[in-house]
Amino acid sequence: MRILQLLLALLAVASPVLADIKTQAVEYKDGETVLEGFLAFDDAVKGPRPGVLVVHQWKGLGEFEKERAKALARLGYVAFAVDIYGKGIRPKTPQEAGAQAGKYKGDPNLYRRRMVAGLMRLRAEKTVDSSRIGAIGYCFGGTGVLELARSGANVAGVVSFHGGLATKAPGDAKNIKGKVLVCHGADDPLVPKEEVDAFLTEMKEAKVDYQFIAYGGAVHAFTDPGADAYNFPAVKYHEKAAKRSWIAMRNFFAEAFSG
Repeated sequence: MRILQLLLALLAVASPVLADIKTQAVEYKDGETVLEGFLAFDDAVKGPRPGVLVVHQWKGLGEFEKERAKALARLGYVAFAVDIYGKGIRPKTPQEAGAQAGKYKGDPNLYRRRMVAGLMRLRAEKTVDSSRIGAIGYCFGGTGVLELARSGANVAGVVSFHGGLATKAPGDAKNIKGKVLVCHGADDPLVPKEEVDAFLTEMKEAKVDYQFIAYGGAVHAFTDPGADAYNFPAVKYHEKAAKRSWIAMRNFFAEAFSG
């Protein structure tokens, strides 16, 4: 009997912290273009809380980004995985993905507009504290969150995971309102040293509150367990870097949202 009572007491203590994660597909628009994102939140959390955008890699919104959104929801955030390409546009091959990603990298104004469309949709959620919104992005999406910040969007902070750092408008860094964290593979051949140096100069000259973390031994796409399927040395999962960068993100948002 005493053992049963003890177990019931333990369950009573543990049950309030069990997350009840709700998810749903959400249609929204950029002009006449229909987009379909993915919303995740903990239904047990009451009242407004910070919101975080999740921006996909070059193959479009998929399971990886949805899992990241759910992980953020378990941390107490409202997470919205955005759709940059448009509803139903999900490249199947590297060639298709490259063509889609290139379209937006070549037109940063279009890319920024799609980012802002996702931001506005997240901000419209009643459970989101509109004064505490951040964004994270992976590879192509890492480039995107930096462009969102450069656009002058009112976000508390952005985190780029193994994203491209180059921009057609480096002077726009003066528009950045929030904090910036870049989690970079120290051995990433797809983001050369010249690009890294130019980015650091851009941040310093604009007096941005930024952090740049380079993970030794990590190359491109180091957070994605599916990256090894490409069988390409420049793109590879790195478990330690993936875990360390997630912890860095958690600490970053704890600070960025504290005000």
